[in-house]
Amino acid sequence: MHLGVRGGLMKAARRARQIGCTALQIFSDNPTAWRRRPQPPADAARFVEFCRREGIAPIAVHASYLLNLAGSEEPFASQSREGLLHEMQRAPAYGASLINVHVGSHRGDGGAAGLRPVAAAVRSILAESPAGVRLVLENSAGGGDSVGASIEELAELLIATGDIGQRLAFCLDTAHLWGAGYDMATADGALAVVDRFSELIGLERLALIHLNDSKSVRASRTDRHEHLGAGQLGPVGLAAVLRDPRLRRTTFIMETPGMDEGYDAVNLRRARLLYAGSMPLPRLPPGAFRLDRRSTRSPLGSGAGGSASGEPGRR
Repeated sequence: MHLGVRGGLMKAARRARQIGCTALQIFSDNPTAWRRRPQPPADAARFVEFCRREGIAPIAVHASYLLNLAGSEEPFASQSREGLLHEMQRAPAYGASLINVHVGSHRGDGGAAGLRPVAAAVRSILAESPAGVRLVLENSAGGGDSVGASIEELAELLIATGDIGQRLAFCLDTAHLWGAGYDMATADGALAVVDRFSELIGLERLALIHLNDSKSVRASRTDRHEHLGAGQLGPVGLAAVLRDPRLRRTTFIMETPGMDEGYDAVNLRRARLLYAGSMPLPRLPPGAFRLDRRSTRSPLGSGAGGSASGEPGRR
């Protein structure tokens, strides 16, 4: 699960153990601000040890929503590179081996033009980052001028970076795939996405799957997460992805609504039911659909949260 850390890292770690998470995604700082904390929080070392002892791994850190690797306008391009480098260099303090980031927006320069600054940023950031930390680029839903809505575009980005080994990886968000037009509602459609990624990029680079349903219609180019199996995708395609034996080495993270209201545990149970082949899923109460995921996005020491829009540069 992606769990909020407003109450501190240890609160998130204990909640992860309580509901049975075997992997965890967090923010290391406010995801809607440029300024980063100069030092990790006081409970970072205890958090790392707790997760190690409880077998909660890997730990992923989701980088700030403000970062835009695909843009060339200054000072934002430099700020984006510096912000992501900060996350990569600070990752060991959180026990994190994965730093997940949205690719960003070309801001009207065209998709091909947007790939060049991303590739250059990736190369320079990896050259200055700890060897044990992978940089994970997340697909977009395709809204605005975002880069990386298609698997083909992600593959082009990988080619553009050149020979950098296995430290560059990717995240496929199922709600983003749906928003971009991929058929994630059927088993055949969902497995075809895995096939295409395997063909063009290779599953060894699929470090993360963000397992989310969507409130949006297919190909809407929008990103509005919903409880697992209760949105426009429904349970069938999500179950096919969960049960695909090729993805045993891929980490699944949910970013579903109402984490602070106890729906973290509800959605984790729903994922396990889907994995076990149990359908239909239990009906959710009406109140479950009046929640959003802002509570999962709570930064450390702040009451602010991200929006549910999901598009890079629009949070």
